[in-house]
Parts: sequence; structure tokens; C-alpha cells
Amino acid sequence: MEQIKKQVNNKAIMSRYGLIISVLLLFAVLIIFSAGKVIFSSEGKKWREVGEQETVIKDRVILPNRGNIYTYDGKLLATSEPLYSVYMDFWADGMQKDTLYKYVESLSKQLAKKFPSRSAAQYRNVILTGWKQREQEQRLINDYKARGVDKRVRLRSRYVRIIKDDISYVDLKEIRTYPFLDQRSNKSGLIAEEKNARKKPFGNLATRTVGSVYKDLEKGGASGLELKYDSLLRGIPGVKYRQKIQGKWMDVVEEPAQEGYDVVTTLDADIQDITEKALRAKLMETEAESGTAIIMEVKTGEIKGIANLDRTPNGAYYEGNPNAFSYMNEPGSTFKTVTVMAALEDGVVNPRDSFFVGTGVFQYKGKTVYDHYWRQGRDRGYLTVAEGIEISSNVVMSKIVLKGYEHDPERYVEAIDRIGLRKQLKWDVPLSGIEGTSVIRFPDDKKNYWSKTTLPWMSFGYETQIPPIYILMFYNGIANGGKMIKPFITKALMKNGKVVQMKNAEVVNEKMCSDTTLMQIKRMLEGVITEGTGKVVESNYFPIAGKTGTAQVASGGGYSGHYVSFCGYFPADNPQYTCFVGIRKPRIGYPSGGGMTGVVFKNIAEQTYIQHARLTPADCKIDSTLQKAPLLKNGNRDRSEDVMAALGFSPKSFNSATEWVQIKYDSLTYKSQDLKLNNNLVPNVLGMGARDAVYLLEKNGLRVNLTGAGKVTAQSFNPGAKIVKGTTISIVLQ
Repeated sequence: MEQIKKQVNNKAIMSRYGLIISVLLLFAVLIIFSAGKVIFSSEGKKWREVGEQETVIKDRVILPNRGNIYTYDGKLLATSEPLYSVYMDFWADGMQKDTLYKYVESLSKQLAKKFPSRSAAQYRNVILTGWKQREQEQRLINDYKARGVDKRVRLRSRYVRIIKDDISYVDLKEIRTYPFLDQRSNKSGLIAEEKNARKKPFGNLATRTVGSVYKDLEKGGASGLELKYDSLLRGIPGVKYRQKIQGKWMDVVEEPAQEGYDVVTTLDADIQDITEKALRAKLMETEAESGTAIIMEVKTGEIKGIANLDRTPNGAYYEGNPNAFSYMNEPGSTFKTVTVMAALEDGVVNPRDSFFVGTGVFQYKGKTVYDHYWRQGRDRGYLTVAEGIEISSNVVMSKIVLKGYEHDPERYVEAIDRIGLRKQLKWDVPLSGIEGTSVIRFPDDKKNYWSKTTLPWMSFGYETQIPPIYILMFYNGIANGGKMIKPFITKALMKNGKVVQMKNAEVVNEKMCSDTTLMQIKRMLEGVITEGTGKVVESNYFPIAGKTGTAQVASGGGYSGHYVSFCGYFPADNPQYTCFVGIRKPRIGYPSGGGMTGVVFKNIAEQTYIQHARLTPADCKIDSTLQKAPLLKNGNRDRSEDVMAALGFSPKSFNSATEWVQIKYDSLTYKSQDLKLNNNLVPNVLGMGARDAVYLLEKNGLRVNLTGAGKVTAQSFNPGAKIVKGTTISIVLQ
């Protein structure tokens, strides 16, 4: 019976187990079915999208750091710094209404004090409005759920910008200490979105050459080097997404951004500053419309300073147009050197040939050529070619070209071609149209009309357009032994601190003329400074060679105002730098290439020369007032005697009974003075080396904290103070 009962009970238990297992299996099947439905149906796709939107924000761009722009020696001209857009996430998991309302007043006051673009009341209104919008949206979500409506609510209150302007990292750290914002981000809702901004540590120095970027940095460069090398500077953006992990939003990088290349320029910050200041001062003095100054190294072609200043309506001057490359004007008398070089090389004249100028008036085919002195009525008779350059005679230049090229003008332009001034070159700054190229007429050129008087007028710099950079390049060729090289600004491209590409000057013309012609031209340009129109440029420190220029500015079919210029090199006997200065439409003072631009040239040249002067050992004469023997440290007498003996001095003046001495030098020999010590008083260790000082102090029961190297220049306890055993004394060595 008992066995039968056990079998019945076992069957009942197994039945119940079977029922439970069946129910569990049914639930498992239902779960698997529901999961499959969610995974594979359109409904599942919808819920996955909802989940991702709640926990993941995809495809956020990581802006790369834009490359830096440097001077030749590593000084920053333009760099990127991080700025932050500040938001509050009012749907942050830990944000509490009572805490927010408790601190909103004090938070608003702090923000208004730090960022006054909004008042405290406005900050309070922005913050509370964000919270109220969250509450409204939460009620709407709850209402949809209660009614079983499957509809999403767009969260307008999710991210609200609190501070109008982007702020620095220092400011961001500060606001994280403000009331309410000093909590973790999942409670405060504080979100800072990083972006890059462009900064120029030297302010407006060479700002037109360096260029600018758009306010939205993603658009890249807007002008200058920033535009020229935009594709290299901007780098390659990365990709990230924001994901909520344990209630906290975190950035997850999918593809890191690649930083842009750095651009190293040829510019020298010191020379650039000298150039800008010298030009600006003269522009303000003359109230000119604009001005240009460029200085370059003769041998390398590297532009060390470049200033392009335009006048604003309020009379100030700022870096505006790239005038050095783009100002298309008749160059005037600086072009006369080109004419003489061509004529000398073609054998048309030699420096001693003379031409009749009379009172400086010359008629040719119905038009009159005037020299600058013609109103004086002085009859100068004949002037040589060299004198024509020195006093800048238009008549001499006209008669030179008519003598050699009147019946064959093509030969004159071909000579200019041979020099290299008609070559079209690309420069380091973005330009458009004919800007940046020279426009020199050719007899059969249909685009640029060649008249019956074009030839003589071209000889002294009219009826042609040449930007300043070409004039600079030509005169640098003279200084460089006849080798014409293209001036340039970009020296190297770097990536991660390593040079990727070095740039060197492009040779435009290996030899502009023969050595004989070059020597003759150099003598004439030196004569301009010592005897002619450039006498005001003469320096007391080094010889200068160059040429003045004055031309009227073409305007509306006539002429309005003047363009004055000076171009030359220094020192003339060993050229290091070539410099061009041009001033357009000065309003005050007599327009003069020497008196205006020549003075600026001289200022730049002398300051640059002094700044970069290199003295030879012969220049470094010994100052008789300086001590000729080295200073000896105070300390142990025996070691001091050993040092004196090594220096060739007799230690007779030392007191042999004194163990510690102070040593002085009286311009003839060393003398010692006893250093009195007292076991109960702090010793005087000033002037001692580290070994002697530490020994004495520790011997007297003091602990020593030593800083620096050399000899003791300061001790924290005054000599003679009472010693407290075990006290720490600090000594500083320099």
C-alpha cells in the first residue's frame, strides 16, 4: 500500500512539474516570438531608432586643429585655440527642480558678472524657461502614454545655449565652480561643445600677409596665407558620437581628426615690426592714401618684412590690400635703371656718353618730356648717362632709347624680356586678374596700344604697369651679382613638428646682364645716394645703393596725385638686404621719392642693420673698467689659496690663522677678510659655494634646503640671528 501511495504521489508531482515546465516553455516561446518580432519587423526598427535617439547621438564632427603659421624662427603669427559653446541639458537624468530653483538666482548673478552680454534677470529667464519647457514636454509625453498614442515628442528643451559667446577653457573651468554648475554634468546638465578659433599672438603684425579665416572656421581661409594654404592648414575632420553611459553623456571617437600642416614663413618678427612702424609713421605724416614696404634677403630671396597699409576714413592705417603684389601703377623713375641696363648691354651707350638736356624740356612728336627741375629754368647743357641716373633725368632716358631703339622698338622690349621683368610669376598670396604680373607693352600687342610716343615714355617708367614686387626682384638681382630670384614668403611645411617640405627661391634669370654692365649699374646706383636725388638716404653707418622714383597716378584718362618710391640695397659694398618702399597719393609735403620713401628706406635699413649686426672679435675691445680676474667664492681658506695659486696670484694677504674667509678683488689683487663664526649664531654663508655653505650650516645644527647652483645669494635667516637647533634654513644659489 505504501509503495502504491508513493507511486501516486510521484506521478502527481511529475504532473505538476510538467505543467510548470510547459508554462515556462510557453513563456519562453512568447518571449522569443516577441523578440523576433521586435528585431525583424518594422515596429522593431522604430523602437531601435527611439532607443538610439535616447542614448546615442550619431555622426558628430570632430574639427581638426588648424595648422599654425610661424615666423622663420618659430614665433607664432597665427594659431588655433579651443573655444567652448556652453549649453544646459534640461533632460539630464540627475537634474532636480528644487535644486535648480534654489541656486538659479546666485547662478544668474555670477554669469551676468562674468559674461555681461545678458543681465542676471535674462540668465534667470533663459534657465527657468528651459526647465518649464521640459515640464511641458514631459506632461505631453505622459498624456500620449496614458492614451496609448504612439507619437514622439520633439524635445525643444534638450539643449539650451546659456552663454551667447564662445568662451575660453579658463572661463569654462571657472563657471564649473558656480552654484549648481559645480555638480556632475548629469545633475547640472552642463555641456561644453569645443570648437577651434583663430588667434594672432602678434596682433596685426603682417596681418594681411598672414591673412584671415572666416568667422565659421569650418569655411577655412579668407585671405593671405590662410587662403593660399587652406587645404593644408585645415586638416581632416574626424567623427564621434555621444552616448549615454551609466547616466552620463560621453564622447566616443569613431575616427580621430587629423591636424593640419603648419606653415613656416620667411618673416622676421623684428624686421616686420620695424618695417610696419617706419612706413606707418610716414603715411600718417603725409596723410597718404596707401603705402607698401618690402624687405628681403639678397642671397636667399626670403621676404623678412612686408607691410601693406591703407588709409581708413578716420585717418588710421590698417593692413588692407596686398599692395606689394597687386598695386598696378606706372613705376616712374625706378624703371630708369632697367632702361640703362638694357642700353648698356646692347651697346647703345656707355656710362660716359652724354646727351643735351638744356633746361630739362624735350619735344618729341607733339608731346613734351619734362625733367623734375625744368621750372628752375637752369640750363644744364649735357648730362652723361651716369648723371642722368643720378639726378633722374627723363630727357636723358628718352634720348637713350631713341638713339638705340627708335627704329626698332621691339629690340628694347626684348631687352626687358631678357632681363626677366615680363615673366609671369605666381606669388605666395592669392591674386586675381592681371594683379601680380607686370604689364609691359610690345609694339605689335593689340591688347595694349603702342603709340608713336610709347617708347620714350616707357624709358622713364610710364605707359607700363609693374607691381612693387617686380621692382624689388629686379634691384635684388643687381645686388645678387646679376642673379634674379623670386621673392617668397613660405619657407617650409611641417607636420607634427617635422619638416615635410622645404621651399627655396625660384631662379627667374641666372644672369640678367654681363658683369661689366652690372658693375657700371652698381656705381650709378651708389652715385644716386652720394651725388643725386637719393642723397637724403645716405647713412653714416654703411653705404647704400638705390634709385628714387616719382610718377603721376593715372585716373579717369588723366592723372591725379603721385606715386613715390625708392628701391635699393644695403650695405652697398656687401649687400645683405634689398628693400622697396612705395607711397601712393601723399597729401602733405612735396611728393619725392627721396624725401618721403627714401627716408622710410633709411629708417628700415639702419634699424635692421643694427638689429642684426655681427661683431668680429676685433670689434669686441676690452673695457678697462671691467674686472679682468674672475670672482672667487667665500669659504674655506685653504681651498681659496689653491684657487689663487692656480690663477697666478700670491695669497700673502691671507691670515693663516683664519679657517673661513671672505674674498674681494680691488682691481689689482685678491684680498681676504676674516669670517667670524659663533656656534650660537647663524653664520654668514653669502658668496659661498654649496659645499662650504651646507657644511657650516649643518655644523651649527641647522637643516638646509638648497635651491639653484653657483654661489649663495640669499639665506632665509639673517647672519648673526640666534640658532634654534634642528630648524630648516633655505639658501638660494645663482
